[in-house]
Amino acid sequence: MKKKRFYHLPPPGVDPSKLTGVLIVIEGMDSSGRSTQIDKIAPWIEEKGYAVARVGLKRSQLVGEALDAAKRGNVLSTQTMALFYATDFYDQLENRILTALRAGYVVLADRYIFTLMARDIVRGVEYKWVKSLYSMAVIPEAVYYLNVSWRTRVDRTLSAQHTLDYWESGMDIGLSRDWFDSFAIYQRLMSTQFRRLQQEYGFEIINANRSSDEVDRDLRSKIGELLERWYRR
Repeated sequence: MKKKRFYHLPPPGVDPSKLTGVLIVIEGMDSSGRSTQIDKIAPWIEEKGYAVARVGLKRSQLVGEALDAAKRGNVLSTQTMALFYATDFYDQLENRILTALRAGYVVLADRYIFTLMARDIVRGVEYKWVKSLYSMAVIPEAVYYLNVSWRTRVDRTLSAQHTLDYWESGMDIGLSRDWFDSFAIYQRLMSTQFRRLQQEYGFEIINANRSSDEVDRDLRSKIGELLERWYRR
């Protein structure tokens, strides 16, 4: 049986051969449609007879609330904030992701280490340090990056929220005093980092400028083939 792989070494006490489930990651910028697609895909996978566990950022019971409070206060250094997010990730890795994979679940992740790495790098954290920070992360069987144009992101963000988010506009790093200008600069910087990460980690690009149903059909085709291969082993 093919063993799960980790980016460097597995966390202490983890036996990769016991992880029989599959990890599928949906990545993408804000307003790329990640959560919408996971809402569509999760019940479809369950209808096919697979158990599904959903994970995402800031869902750790250990530090999730504290992380939100720290962001509201905007009092932490960039590196401290990076460690806060890493703690959130590893708590979920140990208590949710690996537990579900041991039970043979399909784990659907709404973003993964790539978003965290891109955010840290844009804020000036050294790339090698960030990479080593997530070296014990399990390698997903598939990462689908929902790629949307700049104009589509703006339209979707303003349509859904009617206002811009402080952090997703990069206001914390002083890109511009104007929220819209800061949002534009920050989103372009994030896109650049995602392209860099895609070249290194090789995740698959999905055209998300299309309708939600078209993206859904594309993902179902790819994920359906992946599940058939994985669980036939």
